[in-house]
Amino acid sequence: MGTPQAAVPSLERLVADGHEVVAVYTQPDRPSGRGQKLTASPVKDAALSLGIRVIQPEKIRTAEALSEFKSFEAEAAVVVAYGRILPEAFLDAFPRGCINVHFSLLPKYRGAAPVNWAIVNGENVTGVTTMQMDAGLDTGDILLQQETPIAPGESALELMERLTLLGSEVLSMTMMELVEIVPRKQDDAKMSLAPILKKEDGRFDWTEAAVSIERRVRGFQPFPTTFTSFQGKKITLWKAEVAEVQITNSAPGTVIQAKGDGLVIACGVGALRILEIQTEGRRRLCIRDFLNGVKLEEGDLFE
Repeated sequence: MGTPQAAVPSLERLVADGHEVVAVYTQPDRPSGRGQKLTASPVKDAALSLGIRVIQPEKIRTAEALSEFKSFEAEAAVVVAYGRILPEAFLDAFPRGCINVHFSLLPKYRGAAPVNWAIVNGENVTGVTTMQMDAGLDTGDILLQQETPIAPGESALELMERLTLLGSEVLSMTMMELVEIVPRKQDDAKMSLAPILKKEDGRFDWTEAAVSIERRVRGFQPFPTTFTSFQGKKITLWKAEVAEVQITNSAPGTVIQAKGDGLVIACGVGALRILEIQTEGRRRLCIRDFLNGVKLEEGDLFE
């Protein structure tokens, strides 16, 4: 049971390991792109290429949906970013229940966006957990875990790509050793949340420290991105780094360098060097191209 690209390696690994995948559940086709053409999920495309039956229920909290689910008589369900909260009856439908691949080291970062919040909050290490699902939000017993460092400058997109592959490996080990694994309870005292991302999370304040804004730029990709305003227009920051410059009496948001490949802006603590930027309605640009097309001088103020 999965929907985005992040779930595809786990499906492919299950098949490669010789497990019989009797069905794949994924979200219904959704309108996408400028033409709003109905588009299949990456998991659906992968399942069809593997010759596996695909189920796309609009609703799962119905007697009919539960009956169809039980009819597969599987040993277990594997859930990787399906995008829906499963009713308890689904969790109990098969002898070995539902096994979830979660992209954090539970109980840290329970919730919908663990990869993003780990970067934004400045974690140095994250990982993957396989978990026996229960009725709570990522509160089930831990089966296996494997950690990995978060590289300096690594974006949420880059980290997620690594974690999806690591997740398929941990899932493979979990399924091979499922009978021998002794599940262990999560320590709720060490719990933290990774709530679903909202558009307003992307707007920041220049009074924040440069290091904090830089983490937002990396962590809030591909959504909600990290954005500010200049001359009444939305400006999205796609790539940035903490600048090694001396700041003297510059208010947060003040441009302290704007020439060549350099756009440096004062923050509450330190300064931020912008490397890739996008004006609303335009394409992403490197700083040299951006500065060639906008009137921007030292002393100007971002809102």
